[in-house]
Amino acid sequence: MSPAYFLTGTDTEIGKTFITCALLHKAAQSGLKAAGLKPVAAGTDAAGLNEDVENIRAASSLKLPLKVVNPYCFKAAIAPHIAAAEEAVEIDFSVIKAACREAGSQSDLLIVEGVGGFRVPLGVDRDSADLAVALNLPIIFVVGMRLGCINHALLTIDAIAARGLSVAGWVANRIDPAMSRFDENLATLEKLIPAPLLGVVPHAPAGGAAGAATFLQLPGDA
Repeated sequence: MSPAYFLTGTDTEIGKTFITCALLHKAAQSGLKAAGLKPVAAGTDAAGLNEDVENIRAASSLKLPLKVVNPYCFKAAIAPHIAAAEEAVEIDFSVIKAACREAGSQSDLLIVEGVGGFRVPLGVDRDSADLAVALNLPIIFVVGMRLGCINHALLTIDAIAARGLSVAGWVANRIDPAMSRFDENLATLEKLIPAPLLGVVPHAPAGGAAGAATFLQLPGDA
């Protein structure tokens, strides 16, 4: 299987999909066949499509069937375990593992994006941390740079380590352009996160996710 990573973050709405897409663009710019998966997504438009999933598909240089990229997509933009229960669907990790195997067998680089933060419930007895363990992939960790992010980052790093997973690298994503003492917060995170910094992505970079790729390194290159 190709090099593969599970991408998670400090919270929801901190730019996980944006960074996933940026890393996929970076890989393509390096000549790699890159694929992104978002196994679980919630919230669809009138056409039944999820915006995050479609962005990942567009950024992937390897084109895969929708059901491989996104095995579980729920209509309501709510917590996935609630959405799944409302639609009488059980999120089966074996289905997601099969999708990862199919994608990994065809790609040079695979990024599997989680949902929300690291411990989002996916059913009555499982959460996104359990999914990361089931996939047994090294973690790429996105920190949404805003007040409070140091605490969120360290708690998440502890949760990842407690499950025996490794962090391949982390990304500082500047979601709050007005964050006070940005440089000091970044320096603290660099000191406390035991993994390579893959890049610092400015707020709303020119060129969108493709433009953000210029601020990033792939794991192993950092």
